[in-house]
Amino acid sequence: MSSTSLVTGEQMASALHILGVNFLFGETSADAFLHKQPDRLIAVLAESHEARLRLSLIPLFLEHPEFSKHVRKAAQGLGKSTQVILQCYYTAAVLLQKKHCAELDLLIGKKQSLPDLFSKKLGFQTTADPEQDLQSLAKRHEILSGMRINWLGTYQHAIQVWMRGLEIQKS
Repeated sequence: MSSTSLVTGEQMASALHILGVNFLFGETSADAFLHKQPDRLIAVLAESHEARLRLSLIPLFLEHPEFSKHVRKAAQGLGKSTQVILQCYYTAAVLLQKKHCAELDLLIGKKQSLPDLFSKKLGFQTTADPEQDLQSLAKRHEILSGMRINWLGTYQHAIQVWMRGLEIQKS
């Protein structure tokens, strides 16, 4: 039994909200607890059957780069396909942070850089061009997942929605 079956989408959204990751709409529930367990939160988001919850991993890592130290532990208990999701979304966050560093510094302040934990494991080499790297990651994600999805558009959608929310909050 996966740990996701014990955690509701509302609880996941509440934990994100408490952590200041305003990517999903919803209210904070009284039984929110996941924000105190980063490795579990990361794992249940990766395992979620809801794409919007899985995708929230990208803004979570951008808002809380310190959670990078929990990613490997979170990945250990996951199935292979869920590990691919986590590793690709984490790596997308790494590359998006590089690509949008100036805008992110203005919106959320200077944060520590996310370390590259998975590009070698995913089978691609990073370059000095984060846009090119995002394209390479998207191709690898398609191959590794076996799903013909616009992964590059998916990564870009995550940061655009999240950054738009941050801009609205600041205004």
